[in-house]
Amino acid sequence: MKIAMIGTGYVGLVSGVCLAEFGHEVVCIDKDEAKLALLRDGKTPIFEPGLDALLAGNMAAGRLTFRSDLHAAISGAQAVFIAVGTPSRRGDGHADLSYVFAAVQELALALTDHVVIVTKSTVPVGTSRKVADLIKGVNPTLDFDVVSNPEFLREGAAIDDFMHPDRVVVGTQSDRATAIMQAIYKPLTDRGYPVLVADLETAEMVKYAANAFLATKVTFINEMALLCERTGADVRAVANGMGFDQRIGPKFLQAGPGYGGSCFPKDTRALARIGQDHASPLQIVETVIKVNEEVKRVMIDKIIDLCDGHLRKKSIAVLGLTFKPGTDDMRDAPSLTIVPALVGQGADVRVVDPQGFREAEQVLPGVTWHDDAYSAVQDAHLVVILTEWDDFRTLDLRRLAGSMAEPRMADLRNVYGCDDALGAGFAYYTGVGRKSVMPPA
Repeated sequence: MKIAMIGTGYVGLVSGVCLAEFGHEVVCIDKDEAKLALLRDGKTPIFEPGLDALLAGNMAAGRLTFRSDLHAAISGAQAVFIAVGTPSRRGDGHADLSYVFAAVQELALALTDHVVIVTKSTVPVGTSRKVADLIKGVNPTLDFDVVSNPEFLREGAAIDDFMHPDRVVVGTQSDRATAIMQAIYKPLTDRGYPVLVADLETAEMVKYAANAFLATKVTFINEMALLCERTGADVRAVANGMGFDQRIGPKFLQAGPGYGGSCFPKDTRALARIGQDHASPLQIVETVIKVNEEVKRVMIDKIIDLCDGHLRKKSIAVLGLTFKPGTDDMRDAPSLTIVPALVGQGADVRVVDPQGFREAEQVLPGVTWHDDAYSAVQDAHLVVILTEWDDFRTLDLRRLAGSMAEPRMADLRNVYGCDDALGAGFAYYTGVGRKSVMPPA
């Protein structure tokens, strides 16, 4: 089947490459000629494990191409996926649908034959019907169907998520569109992966509800961590005890400096606005958003307390900047709140991240980049673990402590324990929701 994918961002590129791997003929469309040139050379503009090899293999097989001419690209396509960005709109938290509607407008003018138009972007409930109305207004005689097919890709594991999904959600209004979507995902259903067919509104809501629930789990354990610190409990043991309960499960119960990334922040904000617009406020979601911001500020306070109450002329090494390991994505990363606060209070901040340099250097001025943790901590007063990259899980703690001016650690991902750090020569240590040894107040 021929498929067109509008947008070569994270979702569009991963989806397009994986659909080509299924055996479909896929053409990815983008207006950015520089990005297209990079892709045609077999290089990806994002870091995602396994994507480079999969892209190159499908290009070599002739199943995957990249074009800027939408008219030519969609010719003969049975399905056109829209996978453009829907960032939070400034001022009100709504999802910004301007890119979606611009793509739909151009698509409606170009289409002549029946096609299934698939919204892959995360869009508020009711958007698919607005897309249909827009197309009818622009091209009243066009025979088409609109489908909602939200993505559930974890950055750093997106290929595996697409190829081995928990479920595929398809929102549709016609048997014809359902049949085409089932044909697209037949390589998955043949291997037993479920495809949930629902109405448009339900499909759109599933995506927001799932992300909001996961963000709630993250925020819940972060609040529990703060209580553990006051009571002497260990949040990792608490989370482990909770996770054995099959009704809860162990995933997303790792305490840390708050969630970030391209999905949880914008999707929780958008869902909260949807609730307000429909006179059905989502108090839990609104509280999750509020608490997640408060958690980041608590992390800043932890760092200040470890530095004797002030950061002036303190050298601080920050290990990890991306919102999670396995990606170069800096969107809404906790580092974007924490690092500027350290710089603003007079600290000399040295940073290390295996993949974050390209993005982080644009949004985190005033820091000094280092190639590895050992050079970053040389003569530093504090080391902060902010993203739990594998590079930072196997550090020689004794070497680290021995090269610092003041061996102190803020382990904001609980990679190490207090006893491990103190045993390696650190004078003070704090984690999140765990045993800490702090300097005298």
